[in-house]
Amino acid sequence: MEAPSVERKLAAIFAADVEGYSRLMGRDEVGTLSALNRYRAIIDQLIGSHRGRIFNTAGDSVLAEFASAVDAVQCAVAVQEAIAKENTGRPADEQMRFRIGIHVGDIMVQGDNLFGDAVNVAARLEALAEAGGICVSRMVRDQIRDKLPYRFEDMGEQSVKNITRPVRAYAINTAAVVSSPSDVASVEPVLNEVSKPTPILPRLSIVVLPFANLSDDPRQEYFADGITDDLTTDLSRISGSFVIARNTAFTYKGRSVDVRQIGGELGVRYVLEGSVRRTGDQVRVNVQLIDAETGAHVWADRFEANPANLLDAQSEITGRLARTLGLELLDTVGRRIEQEKLADPNARDLVMRGWAVYNRPYSAASRQEARQFFERALEIDGGSVDARVGIARILAGNLVDGWSSTPQQDMTRAEQLLAEALETNPNLSIAHEAMGMLRRVQNRFAESQIEFETAIALDPNNARAFHHLGQGLMYLGQPEAGIAQIEKAIRLNPQDPNAGHMLGALGMCHLLLGRVDQAIDLITKARARNPRSWFLHLYLAGALGLNGDVDRARTAIAESIKLKPEVNSVAQLLAQMSWMSHLQHVALAEKTFYAGLRRAGFPDE
Repeated sequence: MEAPSVERKLAAIFAADVEGYSRLMGRDEVGTLSALNRYRAIIDQLIGSHRGRIFNTAGDSVLAEFASAVDAVQCAVAVQEAIAKENTGRPADEQMRFRIGIHVGDIMVQGDNLFGDAVNVAARLEALAEAGGICVSRMVRDQIRDKLPYRFEDMGEQSVKNITRPVRAYAINTAAVVSSPSDVASVEPVLNEVSKPTPILPRLSIVVLPFANLSDDPRQEYFADGITDDLTTDLSRISGSFVIARNTAFTYKGRSVDVRQIGGELGVRYVLEGSVRRTGDQVRVNVQLIDAETGAHVWADRFEANPANLLDAQSEITGRLARTLGLELLDTVGRRIEQEKLADPNARDLVMRGWAVYNRPYSAASRQEARQFFERALEIDGGSVDARVGIARILAGNLVDGWSSTPQQDMTRAEQLLAEALETNPNLSIAHEAMGMLRRVQNRFAESQIEFETAIALDPNNARAFHHLGQGLMYLGQPEAGIAQIEKAIRLNPQDPNAGHMLGALGMCHLLLGRVDQAIDLITKARARNPRSWFLHLYLAGALGLNGDVDRARTAIAESIKLKPEVNSVAQLLAQMSWMSHLQHVALAEKTFYAGLRRAGFPDE
């Protein structure tokens, strides 16, 4: 007998369920069923109005098919908006929040029911979605990205149950809907995705605003900034956290901005703010946690300490904050209290001064000033790990940016300092980040990437490590993979005063892939932010030359040579940045970057 033929078709599968349904049923079966029927009526109506068809339901779950990915996603957004509105004003125990997953694929039809991997993938994506959120596959993202005005967060490759291959997943930022789909065409797609962090984030998405200095001495500003930096680092170590990077947070310093506006701009749920008063040997820290959606105070407290035991106070602040939010801290959140208590509080003071200067917009002068603070701290306390890392980070940065006058000596010193720091505490994200930079300068590409990946594993909010990881992938001839990492860095640190370097790297990735218009747009924005960075002018020259705009390309080359006279040929560029000599990178650059430079008259030798 011949096997019966199986009807197949391509469809967008919509899968939804209720977050915590079993818990709700265990508490109140009758009330939960009643509430579910109310919410289901809303969902069923919206699925029908968006040309969808429900083909399966079980308990709290809903499976529906759509002929179009656009219809499916528009329906999902409408559902989440309607559910959020329905929840408003209802007691917490009567609210329900749904998770939605969407995938496009080939499915089998059997009567009114549908089967196949596409259905299973949609269900797995739904499980990855946050309550109130939407998670889609790469195929869905690709079909709607130029048709619907939504932003995405790349969740990476996900290994899901009973699916052979990993699934690339994306969270949709439903809060970032613009006025109409026609607006999308005027927005550059990549910047549209990364210009703001998405609010579909872990439950601890937070920004630590710069603490106010209430001391009588305005010169104590660095001390308040240091506590802000340390709390940002501590919170980054909480498992599953999304913490806005320090440089973006500091763009709000001294500004009177409503916390609800900050939450909307940065896509975070909480804002932590406070003040520091330092009088003699006493320090008083006031801290308050604010719900960025409502502006309501969630928690507030006051702590007193002296500079010698400030680490203990910071750990206590972080611990109480975590308990308030119902979170568990990683073991390392204690801020290395036992390992890094400084013998002399003045050394810690100098370390804080060093980082305060280091975090200014990049310049050779500011780095030198920061290094002097770190060197003095190390003289006072020879066991200071923070001082070692600070010095090494500056040396590695100078080597990468071409600001070192004694490269071999600086390389040796940085290697020694980082080895000593990591021997004392192998879990320092910034130390691994600095080691990654050093390994790149040494053309030890594989080790460099491992160091950046380790830095991110230790601190998933280390924006600079994501940036360097993306750059490293670009230099290995993998610009597409580099884009995802650099975009993540921008999401974590969207308002970094030095964001020009991130945008420049992103533009160069697109240039190597032949996306010239995108590259020109990104590198132009990068150069506007960091006009003193010689290589941004050269990047732009390559893109403009490849696009046939020779006159502007020559002007950009002149600006680059003015800032960096010794880099006046492709050979000199490779001598200055030897890590650009990987064969796969060179193969891409020959067809794009170098070809554009040559058109504009930039010589090979």
